[in-house]
Amino acid sequence: MVDGVLPAPDGAPRAAGAADARGTIAMVAGENSGDLLASLLMGGLKARLADTVRYAGIGGARMMAQGFESQWPMDTLSVNGYVEVLGSLREILATRRAIRESLLARPPLCFIGVDAPDFNFGLEVPLRRAGIPVVHFVSPSIWAWRGGRIRTIARAVDHILCLFPFEPEIYTRAGIPATYVGHPLADVIPMVPDSEGARARLGLPAGSRVVAVLPGSRQSEVRNLGPTFFGAMARMHSMDGNLVFVLPAASPALREAVENLHRQHPQIPLTIVDGQSHLAMEAADVILLASGTATLEAALYKKPMVISYKVPWLTAQIMKRQGYLPYVGLPNILSGRFVVPELLQDDATPEALARETLLQLNDEGNTAFLREHFTQMHQTLKRNTAEIASAVVADLIRQRRGV
Repeated sequence: MVDGVLPAPDGAPRAAGAADARGTIAMVAGENSGDLLASLLMGGLKARLADTVRYAGIGGARMMAQGFESQWPMDTLSVNGYVEVLGSLREILATRRAIRESLLARPPLCFIGVDAPDFNFGLEVPLRRAGIPVVHFVSPSIWAWRGGRIRTIARAVDHILCLFPFEPEIYTRAGIPATYVGHPLADVIPMVPDSEGARARLGLPAGSRVVAVLPGSRQSEVRNLGPTFFGAMARMHSMDGNLVFVLPAASPALREAVENLHRQHPQIPLTIVDGQSHLAMEAADVILLASGTATLEAALYKKPMVISYKVPWLTAQIMKRQGYLPYVGLPNILSGRFVVPELLQDDATPEALARETLLQLNDEGNTAFLREHFTQMHQTLKRNTAEIASAVVADLIRQRRGV
């Protein structure tokens, strides 16, 4: 066995010959946002480590475009919610067990868990106990949810990479090495968006006002929010005939789902695009979207927005009991106050979402305030994340190898 080589799920090495002589950095990203973050980190690592390592584990299309070998399907982990995960629990646990056994049999140079804390922490604890260096990229929201989790983090990681400036102090107090690396999206999203150029690239009609609609990147999110968002679009269209809508579908399966919803509301002037969520947000005058990383992306594009989310009743009750903050959207969390509206659960009706989205669209003073406020946020988060984070990983590997 060669340390640093990650075998395929059947136990056979994925690559042969010269590739086996290289060490491996193992990575696990659990959903589209993690795939994006990991791909940006990989860019920094590849620039720093050149061709001396390979990258393998679980990842998505963006990571694979960087040469990543995804050896288990990322879709297995793309499940959210306390109740919803139960239906996939057996497959999730089997996948984690297979990865753990592979990595313990052939230890990588380093393991990087990218977000997906419930899955990754359970994997990181035994890997670190076995002497494998562990980095976790993206601090879980322990300041908003499940603060007791910090004890697990202390057992799971050698270093945690924090996206937000207030996070390292929390870990330092707990004796966990942590580095503020900024947010990689702040490095790739332009400080001044080119809305007209984005509209032209998407083929949206000139002179119309554009509403970007993002009901989520998971099947469960689109299932829970899709009908409500389409109802909101129908109401907005009836109230303002100059609106056009653009909806980026994260996958072919989600495109099929939103096309089925559109057939129920054929009057909506809607452009559905494959991926291209950044382009859709850049083109927008206002954004209606599901809570998650996309809300920060919308803020970095300096857009007014309405944040929404719906989960099954039992999941919502569990989350209420674990939440520490009165808001869930990242723009509000980072601001320490409500700067954009959030309509969640029973408050997320088509009528309410349509009303709030049009209020955001038509309030020019608020749009100007948000543009300035989100520009300041962007400047704070822009830190050359890939370079800082890759330096942490490379230093940890060198320390463990004694070079």
